[in-house]
Amino acid sequence: MSGLRSLLCIMLFTLCLGQTFGQYTQEDWDERDKWMDVQTIFELAGIEGGDQVADVGCHEGYLTFHLSKKVGETGRIYAVDILSYRLENLREHLKQEKVNNVTVIQGEEDNPKLPENRLDAVIIMDTYHEMENYTEVLFHIKKALKPSGSILVLEKLKTDKKGKSREEQTNAHTLSPKYVKKELEEAGFSIRKEIGDFGDWKEDKDKPMWILVGVSGAL
Repeated sequence: MSGLRSLLCIMLFTLCLGQTFGQYTQEDWDERDKWMDVQTIFELAGIEGGDQVADVGCHEGYLTFHLSKKVGETGRIYAVDILSYRLENLREHLKQEKVNNVTVIQGEEDNPKLPENRLDAVIIMDTYHEMENYTEVLFHIKKALKPSGSILVLEKLKTDKKGKSREEQTNAHTLSPKYVKKELEEAGFSIRKEIGDFGDWKEDKDKPMWILVGVSGAL
């Protein structure tokens, strides 16, 4: 009896570990689809079938899988993160779903390790605020984009951090578009589109999302 109880405890622990080790479950992603307008994001970035696109800060692949379906078999997605456990989970998920148009890349804090002059678009979703070496990262992204390529940054700005310094905001895992716009322009991007209100992160009214779209050349 005690042996059976021990076996059940081990099985329960393993099940819980499998459900919580990843940052998100499929239910989380399905719920996220309700408040994240992915198709509009793709339209703003100009992403079409056959494109090559980078998901920088891919976490465990929420946007990566949407991008994979969007670009189709003739396109390619470069899923980049600096944390190996996230990428291990992503690789396993890609294998399970038999997705073959995604290249998984473990980047560095100052270099996403993207192929040069190949990308039609780069998306940085809820990750830019974590980039302490954003100048170097933007340098490498610009080199990776085709002359007509675009970069889309999506972030949330917590209402209680509006008007605060960049450091205060990033310490709270949030960021104002005014800082990012300036940094994109300093990196040589031209701002093509600004959206100040793209809905609320996790439907939280205190976490409105914003978007900036830049192009690697002049408008």
